[in-house]
Amino acid sequence: MAAVLFDFSGTLFRIESTESWLRAVLDESEAESGARLTDPELAAAARALEVAGAQPGGANPVELPAELAGVWAVRDESAEQHRAAYTGLSRRVPLPDPALHEALYERHMAPDAWTPYPDAAEVLRTLRRQGIAVGVVSNIGWDLRPVFRAHGLDAYVDAYVLSYEHGVQKPDPRLFTVALEALGAAPAETLMVGDSRPADGGAAALGCQVHFVDHLPAAERPDALLPVLGLVGVARRPATPTQA
Repeated sequence: MAAVLFDFSGTLFRIESTESWLRAVLDESEAESGARLTDPELAAAARALEVAGAQPGGANPVELPAELAGVWAVRDESAEQHRAAYTGLSRRVPLPDPALHEALYERHMAPDAWTPYPDAAEVLRTLRRQGIAVGVVSNIGWDLRPVFRAHGLDAYVDAYVLSYEHGVQKPDPRLFTVALEALGAAPAETLMVGDSRPADGGAAALGCQVHFVDHLPAAERPDALLPVLGLVGVARRPATPTQA
């Protein structure tokens, strides 16, 4: 293999919990507008937001409102559609200040709202050391590059191919083709790694090998990316013995 393409959310990084997401926004809003919730109210609102599918990178809606079905289907094709879809879902949940819905959307783009999976750095670093090109191919409506920079992983990524920048979203083969061209890699020598069979599986139509991981909280998935190294024929560097 000459290149590896990675999905972002649920593959290399995981978004914070819905409760942490809401709490961060409430803490900031309380100082400005006095909006607050008791702990039980906050927990209930967080559960409602999760059911609604209002957190980008989180769970999908349990029930998608008919009036949002159209924008939801193409949400990752532009920044405007992405914001409209998620704030539309968020507004289905009553919050003490209407401005919180926009604040929640802004919060999910903050680098500290995201945590790299525990083995992400090792895998990316090892691929770079072995000369294997790395691309990030994401269905998303905003620029995730600052997240990689803030967590020290940007140095290991050769190309970012983001759906909203190209007006096309996975599984459309055109998005994967852009990534392959950016890396100068052929499909037969490229591995796609992602958590969504419907979306990331689209790379198989071009002839890429595809490997799936589970979209779990970071603490519950410590080493699911490590098999990628074996799939591309790269050995892990032995751990340095602890000095006595």
